[in-house]
Amino acid sequence: MKKRTWVWFFIGLLAGAVILTGLGKAVEATSTNEFCALCHVHPQATTSWKQGLHYATESGYHTGCAECHLPPKGEGYIIEKAKTGMRDLWSHWTKDSADFDWDAASTLERASKHVYNSSCVKCHENLFPATLTREGSEAHLYYKQITDKGEELQCISCHLNSGHYIEGYLHGTNTGFGMAQGGPDTLYSSPAAVTTFEDFTEQIPGSGVTFRMVAIPGSTFTMGSRGDEPLRDPDEVIREVKVDSFFIAEVEVTWDEYMEFYRQTASEGRTTDTEGSRLKSDDVDAVTGATPPYGKPDQNWGMGQRPAISMSWHAANTYCRWLSQVTGKGYRLPTEAEWEYACRAGTVTPYFFEGDPGKFDKRGIFGGKPDTAVISRYIVYQGNSPSKTQEPSFVKANPWGVKNMSGNVAEFCSDIYEGTEEHVIRGGSYRDGAGGVRSAARDYTRTAEWLKTDPQMPKSIWWYSDCFYVGFRVVMEWNQSSVFSLQLAAVKN
Repeated sequence: MKKRTWVWFFIGLLAGAVILTGLGKAVEATSTNEFCALCHVHPQATTSWKQGLHYATESGYHTGCAECHLPPKGEGYIIEKAKTGMRDLWSHWTKDSADFDWDAASTLERASKHVYNSSCVKCHENLFPATLTREGSEAHLYYKQITDKGEELQCISCHLNSGHYIEGYLHGTNTGFGMAQGGPDTLYSSPAAVTTFEDFTEQIPGSGVTFRMVAIPGSTFTMGSRGDEPLRDPDEVIREVKVDSFFIAEVEVTWDEYMEFYRQTASEGRTTDTEGSRLKSDDVDAVTGATPPYGKPDQNWGMGQRPAISMSWHAANTYCRWLSQVTGKGYRLPTEAEWEYACRAGTVTPYFFEGDPGKFDKRGIFGGKPDTAVISRYIVYQGNSPSKTQEPSFVKANPWGVKNMSGNVAEFCSDIYEGTEEHVIRGGSYRDGAGGVRSAARDYTRTAEWLKTDPQMPKSIWWYSDCFYVGFRVVMEWNQSSVFSLQLAAVKN
């Protein structure tokens, strides 16, 4: 009996060894680049990977897919591999690879969910090699200080192009940012003269840049959302608000507009250090110019007429002060009430057009496709542009002639969000679902979170290192005193 037990024991041991060996070989076989490519049929991703820093190396070593997209072996490798495999199989069975949005997957927000810091650290044990620049050393020292305290800071936040090549990608101080690329054919010597309450086109003196301002007659309106509105949040308190007449920009401040501010204030308040004199806007009479950003604030999506992004609330507010100075008018950020009033354009429904927010969003695996035909005409949101901003021509205006109040980028307001020291932002962005772009939807700035990967000490007061979905638009007051000042400015010019 004992002999038979030992026989079965050794048979079981042998069988177990065979099974484990087979599983090990299966794991290895399913972790090769060739196996990954069976499901990931994305020529753009393959091409950019082979152009990336971890493939096109001086040593000739080609980092494989699994080395970045799975944690090191012994650190949750099998579990994460199983999760990734199930997700990839589901996508392979249910989706067409031709419809894959590589631009969306390449954003930091998406990429950070599929790259492991532990894998980066396993290969890059020495954070301070002899060839590292001073700027790089400061950034890596900051990373070490943060992670030593147990806080999370991902390597990919500063090295997004390390695995897949991104044309024009830059991290570190962008000293060439804002350099002139040739002047416009037309230079305006004076701002627009405004003496009546009607839409007008503003001209930025010394530039060829213009933008449209829309006249919004004042009234009383119902702010917030009713309790039965689909996808509403508790902070959307309903109340009656009186709003005086004002002008509001037809679209968010564009890169063309913001870059003119950057260029015209280039000599103000800057020294050789990254943040210049770091003067607050109320410390001096002159408007202090923004310092160069850390990285590429446009995320390679393009500038021009796209909304300006990545600047801080302080920078947006300073822009308004500068614009007031060069035009002789009173530009500022909108109050939250002004913003919602202009967005609603006289409507009381969830949007300024008809539609149920619950039907515009994806409704789970078996919920059917969302009805996006209507919302996509008016709003840049997750359903039609999940990866980046769009130009104004992408959507139609609301009934009062204002575009992109909802979606595209969320927008700074002048109000402080209740219970915080942060400012209100409104409108939602390209990354939000239908609920986040309703007329009543509210949010607020998160300064510390949006500056987490900025290694500068002190951190920038001008640029967010981790927020690419917020911009702003300007408003201008209209009353009898402003009529007089505008007439006076017109005479002077």
